[in-house]
Amino acid sequence: MACDLWLVPLVDVLCHSSDNPFAEEIASYDKALAEAGLPRVPVYAYMPGLSGEVAPVAGFDYDALHFLRRAYLLHISGLEVTPVDELGSDYEQLLEMFGTAARQSHLVWHYDHAGAYIPLDFPHPVASDELLEGGGPLGSSHGLLRELETVAPVIGIDHLNPPAAPAPPGRPTALDERAVPPSHEDGPYARERHVWLGLHAAVTRSLGQGSMIVFS
Repeated sequence: MACDLWLVPLVDVLCHSSDNPFAEEIASYDKALAEAGLPRVPVYAYMPGLSGEVAPVAGFDYDALHFLRRAYLLHISGLEVTPVDELGSDYEQLLEMFGTAARQSHLVWHYDHAGAYIPLDFPHPVASDELLEGGGPLGSSHGLLRELETVAPVIGIDHLNPPAAPAPPGRPTALDERAVPPSHEDGPYARERHVWLGLHAAVTRSLGQGSMIVFS
C-alpha cells in the first residue's frame, strides 16, 4: 500500500484562513498539547517565498515504513538488526515485548494513513482519547529527526551527509496503489533507506520552513 507525505506550511495565511482545511485537526492538536503542558501548534508570519500551499514531499510503501520502524526498535532495544524480505509475526512480537519503547517513539508510534508531526520539540508522542480515536498520536519533527539519526548507521546511512532524497510523487497516490520502488538504492536495506530518505527530507523541511508533516 502506498503512502504519501505532505508538507503543510504553518503560516498565518493558511492557518488563520476561514477556509483552512486543517482547522479541526490543529484545534485537536492544540487541546492535546495544552493537556500535556506544552505550547500550541506554532503558527508563523508569512515570509516572501513561503506560501500556504500544501505539497507532497515523499512517497513510499507502508511495508517499507514498518521495516524501518522494526530496525529502529531492534536497535534501541540492543538486539541485532538483520534485513528481512517481508513482515512476519516477529515484528508484532517485538511491538508487544517493547511496547513502552514503541509508544515513546515518534517514528514507531504513529497511525498509518493519518496523523501528523509538528515543528515543536517534545520528548515523546502526545496522545489523548480524542487523538487516538482520530488520527493517532501527535509526533514532534525534532523527535523524529533524532530517531532517524539514531537508526541511520544501522542501515548504512551517514546522517551528516545523506544521499539525495528521492523525488516526491508527481501526483497523489491512492492507498491501494503500489508505491514507486526505490530507483537508485540497492542492498539488503534498500527499502528502509528509501523511507529514511523520504522522512528525512520531510522533517528537515518541516523544521526549516515551519511546516506540519501529514500522512495520506
